[in-house]
Amino acid sequence: MIRYLGTRLLQAVWVLWATFTVSFVVLYLLPADPVAIAADGGAGDTPVDAAAIDELRARYGLDRPLWQQYLDALWNALHGDFGRSVATGQPVTSAIVEVLPATLALASLALLLALTGGIALAVAASTTRLRRLRAALLALPPIAVAVPTFWTGLLLLQVFSFRLHLAPAFGGSGLRGTVLPAITLALPIGAVIAQVLAAGFATTWKQPFTAVALAKGASRGRVQWRHVTRPAAVPALTIAGVLVGTMLAGSVVVETVFARPGLGRLTQTSVLAQDIPVVQGIVLATALVFVVVNLTVDLLYPLLDPRIATVGERERAGDALEEVAARG
Repeated sequence: MIRYLGTRLLQAVWVLWATFTVSFVVLYLLPADPVAIAADGGAGDTPVDAAAIDELRARYGLDRPLWQQYLDALWNALHGDFGRSVATGQPVTSAIVEVLPATLALASLALLLALTGGIALAVAASTTRLRRLRAALLALPPIAVAVPTFWTGLLLLQVFSFRLHLAPAFGGSGLRGTVLPAITLALPIGAVIAQVLAAGFATTWKQPFTAVALAKGASRGRVQWRHVTRPAAVPALTIAGVLVGTMLAGSVVVETVFARPGLGRLTQTSVLAQDIPVVQGIVLATALVFVVVNLTVDLLYPLLDPRIATVGERERAGDALEEVAARG
């Protein structure tokens, strides 16, 4: 387990370094000049003093060669310093920390709703013996995936905010202000989880051990819970970990539609202003959350299906035997 955990941690460090490097190169090769945009301040056609631009560029170290900027940025990032916003002058870490709790609360509630709804839909489709009902349930996830997120958000606003007045329309806080954005963000994620889990249930029900359990007198619900759910949940857990990144990316659209402060709104304003330090800090923060979630998912695999750990032990034993044979 220690070796496995060490390997995963090294992979996580590699992913974070690669994310930092790729984002740095891509962002700094953009044709737009963030310093010129910041110096202009939205003045439009008003000419900007070239000396002021040069001063700002020197202040942020953008007048040095790209490789020096990269090494300095990497060294500072290792110490938790991602620089300052070109647009506001605020430290990037402070800007992200201010809005990150709101986005994490939204994403956490959305993930909870997605898992609950996806699991319930997949279990209902798997346990029912009515073919038409099963077909109707399995037809819901593709519809939820196909519907654009912004359209879902606007529909929920129209029904529950403007007509029924059950939730604030824009910029709401607390649980009432988070439910509609969370539902909007959870629908496509829950639909994918339901699709993967339903396919896993269908495959697992065809295994011989389920027929043996039913032949021994176990009810279909008991077989579903004790023998089918755990092994079938492994692919769904994998896709749920991968979809965390999609959920954080989707928060840009959702927070814009519902006018919520958060990481998505900060991303939108930073991209429009070509605020490279802030955008890169957001990319790294998203990558860090993604890495932590997927590392947690990897550690949960043996709990759901002990055969995964057994297979890993067999592979290591086989590698050791091959090495001994090669030496002998």
